[in-house]
Amino acid sequence: MEYDAFLLVSFGGPEGPDDVIPFLENVTRGRGVPPERLAEVAGHYRHFGGVSPINAQNRELLAALAPELPGLPIYWGNRNWTPYLADTVAQMRADGVRRAIAFVTSAYGSYSGCRQYWDDIDQARAAVGAGAPVIDKIRHFHDHPGFVLSHAEAVTAALGTLPERAPSRTRLVFTAHSIPTVMEDRSGPDGHRYTAQLREAAALVGSAAAPELEWDLVWQSRSGPPQVPWLEPDVNDHLEALAADGVRNVVVSPVGFVSDHLEVIWDLDNEAAATAQKLGINFARAATPGVHPRFVAMVRDLVAERQDENRQRHALGRVPTWDACPVGCCPAPARRPTT
Repeated sequence: MEYDAFLLVSFGGPEGPDDVIPFLENVTRGRGVPPERLAEVAGHYRHFGGVSPINAQNRELLAALAPELPGLPIYWGNRNWTPYLADTVAQMRADGVRRAIAFVTSAYGSYSGCRQYWDDIDQARAAVGAGAPVIDKIRHFHDHPGFVLSHAEAVTAALGTLPERAPSRTRLVFTAHSIPTVMEDRSGPDGHRYTAQLREAAALVGSAAAPELEWDLVWQSRSGPPQVPWLEPDVNDHLEALAADGVRNVVVSPVGFVSDHLEVIWDLDNEAAATAQKLGINFARAATPGVHPRFVAMVRDLVAERQDENRQRHALGRVPTWDACPVGCCPAPARRPTT
């Protein structure tokens, strides 16, 4: 397939204190998130001056990708804040782009991590109208060597900061964003694809970094109404269970994420670290890929893979990934009325 542009599609985040509430209202519209939870999360952003780190991280990724994608103009559009995806697609049309390849900052299949980005792209193209470029989305990449090995290298580095790491007292804890259980039940064409991909990624990273250690997959960043079941256990609850079992050294690896955005640095570096300190656990948080050279090279490889259908697909696992979602895959969850 021939492409004449590269498009980074991401979540977006506020760029200052006045942006925080409008941004969060964009994120949570129609989801029935309690006002007190919205205020709590707003406080997390204001702790960092009202600026989300995801924006700077995306700019760093674009700068790192520029020399890796010669001949492809690079664009960036977000779901929830500027630069909005529709505005970016309009600029692409004005620049004469006909067909672009999109890299989304989510490695996994689910409604919020995959299908919703497809919907964002479709809505942006519809808003632009006639002449909007065709946009193809890069496949899931949870088991690509560039993703797995960049996480594994970070886990190894984090383990090296612990005062001691006796296998019987040390645990790897992999985290990902929790989602409603109904969303998990409908993720992928056969359901449960989100957790299957995450468990495979965790197993691959754990095997590469510290095969002698046990590992667990747990969840973080729940944001929905309390009466709706979400994936559990929460990372803080899990740390309490580990402490009760005699574990004294923990490396937490946010394998569900590609960069150190706010949910990583707040939920793990603040809340989970505080829980570990209270419990007497030695705690180290592994870095996310960010602009690790392996990760940047992975993006280049995934673009080349779509440009040449005969190119080898690099995958370390067996859980399926796909380029285009089947009809009915990962349907949107029911939204509560916003009256």
